[in-house]
Amino acid sequence: MKNKIVAIGSIAIDEIQTIKGSKSDLVGGSATYFSVASSKYNDVKLIGVVGEDFPQKGWDLFESTGVSIDFISVEKGSTFRWGGKYSEDYSKRETLYTHLGVFENFSPIISESVSTDYLYLGNIHPALQLETIKKIDNKKRIVSDTMNLWIDLDPDGVWKVVEKSDIFFLNDEEAFELTNGKDLYDIGRKFISHGPDIVVIKKGAKGSLLFTSDKVLEVPVFDKIDLLDPTGAGDSFAGGFIGYMSKFGEKNLEEALVHATAMASYTVSGFGVEGLLSYSKNSFESRLNYIKSKI
Repeated sequence: MKNKIVAIGSIAIDEIQTIKGSKSDLVGGSATYFSVASSKYNDVKLIGVVGEDFPQKGWDLFESTGVSIDFISVEKGSTFRWGGKYSEDYSKRETLYTHLGVFENFSPIISESVSTDYLYLGNIHPALQLETIKKIDNKKRIVSDTMNLWIDLDPDGVWKVVEKSDIFFLNDEEAFELTNGKDLYDIGRKFISHGPDIVVIKKGAKGSLLFTSDKVLEVPVFDKIDLLDPTGAGDSFAGGFIGYMSKFGEKNLEEALVHATAMASYTVSGFGVEGLLSYSKNSFESRLNYIKSKI
């Protein structure tokens, strides 16, 4: 049976500090945010690793959102833990600690029977992303994301992932750093020339840009919310985008971008995945309409 979406990435326990409050022992990680967001649209199979200390509320989260945990390995040791502190205006984030735990030696064990319409490679090491691409033969679309750490450590590896990807996500800072470019429109076209059909550059509070070979789309953010915690916003943005396409197809990319934006707006309105769990169809429709009115 072909899965609609298979996601691989980090599953973590986070501590977040902001001017509006602090919380610890939050279930997080790139794959978690993506999977919870995309599960609003379709079945999601999550590939990852946790330690023996992974809390029951994490398993409950996946069960309640319908995310398949068949390929989550439980290893002897500690779950990946990360702590972050945001500046008063949320423009900067300081990493307080990173304890990789069992994630340090993570190598996905994937059944030969795994097939998928969309393979999402969260912001993990490029070598691990490339390894996963090789392991899953029957895949329709390869979707990848990255982060500054991998651009610093292995820019060549990131470019190899770009070349293998059909859809590529990154934020504006990462785009500038990876290309040494100065204009996002030129940068977007450069990425398209390296292989992907679709490139999405996330601009934080300034919205997002989408590039294809023949068009550029721009969508603003949903600004009628109280920002609490931006952690995971980019991953849930990707989850909304891929979730939409897995259900409705790829003909209306602007609509997919609007769905992505609305989904991310839930994430930033709560700590961890709390905001995503406040999702409702009525409020989501309202947010979609508001975003469309600003385009």
